[in-house]
Amino acid sequence: MAKIIYTHTDEAPLLATYSFLPIIAAYARTAGVDVETRDISLAGRVIAQFPDRLTEEQRLDDALAELGELATKPEANIIKLPNISASIPQLKATIAELQSQGYDLPDYPENPGTDEERETRARYDKVKGSAVNPVLREGNSDRRAPASVKNYARSHPHSMGAWSSESKTSVATMGHDDFRSNEQSVVIEGDDTLAIVHVGADGTETVLKEGLAVLDGEVVDATFMSAARLDEFLEAQVAKAAADGVLFSAHLKATMMKVSDPIIFGHVVRAYFADVFAQYGEQIAAAGLSANDGLGAILSGLDKVENGAEIKAAFEKGLAEGPALAMVDSDRGITNLHVPSDVIIDASMPAMIRTSGQMWNAAGEQQDTLAVIPDSSYAGVYQAAIDDCRTHGALDPATMGSVPNVGLMAKAAEEYGSHDKTFEIPAAGTVEVRNGAGDVLMSHDVEAGDIWRACQTKDASIRDWVKLAVTRARASETPAVFWLDETRAHDANLIRLVQRYLQDHDTDGLSIDVMAPADATAYSLERIRRGEDTISVTGNVLRDYNTDLFPILELGTSAKMLSIVPLMNGGGLFETGAGGSAPKHVQQLVKEDYLRWDSLGEFFALAASLEHLAGYADNERARILGETLDKATETFLNEDRSPGRRLGTIDNRGSHFYLALYWAEELAKQTDDADLAAAFAALAGSLRADEQTIVDELLAVQGKPADIGGYFRPDPEKAAAVMRPSATFNEALASL
Repeated sequence: MAKIIYTHTDEAPLLATYSFLPIIAAYARTAGVDVETRDISLAGRVIAQFPDRLTEEQRLDDALAELGELATKPEANIIKLPNISASIPQLKATIAELQSQGYDLPDYPENPGTDEERETRARYDKVKGSAVNPVLREGNSDRRAPASVKNYARSHPHSMGAWSSESKTSVATMGHDDFRSNEQSVVIEGDDTLAIVHVGADGTETVLKEGLAVLDGEVVDATFMSAARLDEFLEAQVAKAAADGVLFSAHLKATMMKVSDPIIFGHVVRAYFADVFAQYGEQIAAAGLSANDGLGAILSGLDKVENGAEIKAAFEKGLAEGPALAMVDSDRGITNLHVPSDVIIDASMPAMIRTSGQMWNAAGEQQDTLAVIPDSSYAGVYQAAIDDCRTHGALDPATMGSVPNVGLMAKAAEEYGSHDKTFEIPAAGTVEVRNGAGDVLMSHDVEAGDIWRACQTKDASIRDWVKLAVTRARASETPAVFWLDETRAHDANLIRLVQRYLQDHDTDGLSIDVMAPADATAYSLERIRRGEDTISVTGNVLRDYNTDLFPILELGTSAKMLSIVPLMNGGGLFETGAGGSAPKHVQQLVKEDYLRWDSLGEFFALAASLEHLAGYADNERARILGETLDKATETFLNEDRSPGRRLGTIDNRGSHFYLALYWAEELAKQTDDADLAAAFAALAGSLRADEQTIVDELLAVQGKPADIGGYFRPDPEKAAAVMRPSATFNEALASL
């Protein structure tokens, strides 16, 4: 039987799954397609790490490892929903919830001192940060706005904040002594095994990483950020924000860059509260509190410190006397520096650019902002977008073009594969990358506290990326631009490879260029303002950034994008959009039984999954299901059936009902399969006849608290009951 794997993830996408998956399963069965789930939620991944401590009933298989293996096979058909990329505070909260549910899990050892604690820490580190995506992404990314979504955005343009030519908003970046400026890059000749070695000032050698397998043609990079220069830079930016009267904000990605960026975030916290850490830093550290975890974790931990009230008062004084901080939640006093995972650059910067280049201050008002992005590798992209808006004003969603993306990400390419090769340097010396013969391929002189990292990009991934770029440019008849900077070490190697591999393809009549990222941004925005499309062909980090930046400006959200990963061995991975607003949606559901999460990304992913399955398994009914789902989704958008914003309107569950109704009606109208049409004609008739009853049943539950039995690991029966409150709708699906 043909099979689709639907991932069981976290927060709002997980709750939506309890409502949408029964619809998918019922419709898919009519085509002989089995829909199975695999639990790759943060809680599920934690549980899978500790089978030795749990009962037989509590244990879970390592579903992520299973799916990683499946992704290398041609039969793979995986629909991947957004999942938590866990910061340490999120991981600790998950552990605490699971412990309260009876799971005998150890606490997260912040500073492991025994072999047992180090082994426990190693297990937890496997699920920290973006542990899921690098495992599943055995292919490169093809991400674009479906025509139905783009047409809807043009007909119903979202609001855009007005820009002033006098705006003080800007990006601050190091530009020297950072990852970009210190980068070295080599192309490996022949399969080899590398080692990363720290050579101390006294000649003592410490192996940081050994047995690092590399393949012929692989691009390997190494670089570091100077801790001392970072601190000098941050001190200057705190002063600049105060002098200019703008908000101070830091923009990192502590979820995906789970080793380096929490450390950088800690430097930011210490720089802003320099006086506090100068006076109390040793006490804070002795209490097991770390600036890397954010201001919120420190403040909550001070309750157990002897003079905690005194230290807390010092932090409050620092907030009062320092430059105004950008806020995550001004009503609750949650600042930009409270939680490292609250302000994620790829979501926060586009939102700021869309909103007049401003963020929210403590008074709940918008204010010009100094966006601090320490590493200069990609900061210029956002500065170019700010410059464009300051000069030309806000973009117009009713007329603007689009920027689809072809992203290099297969096999944990580039920086997003650096986690196991990133180190906070313990002592001054030199870090060397050596090949199997002991030759030094790359070398950096470092100081204590510097952040050093290496990353890899497989030659096969690069070849596939170039092929996908040409394929998309040809299919859409759209110019494509490789966002690569010849003055950056890694990009210089990639440019040579791209130029070589383009010769393997028919590019006659295609417009394919190479531009540095800031120049490519300006070029793409110039074309956007003329209503023209431009494919951005980017590396892994810029893939992440661009697939939020442009969709948020074009569509108001990145959750409405079609995201396909053609897996290199023939399978398909279908991603469903961003999950950044998921926590707030869960909070609202628990408070008043109303889920605002929009499952539109799931609709697109499912249609693409069915289309792929139809080709792989020669399943005509799967093709019909996919085609009719696309038509139903367009009707869904035109009828404005997305979740509303307030009680009394349909929420996520109501949107699923209307998608099911329109899909059934499209299936009933199709002429390629009379039996299938007849089956769905009956369902469509009953859903249409009972429309008001079903809507009334869905609306009736709103306005009171909902019990789902847990945040990170809801109780399945309770969650299903909350997310499927219409008996009439449930019975209709069962009849199919």
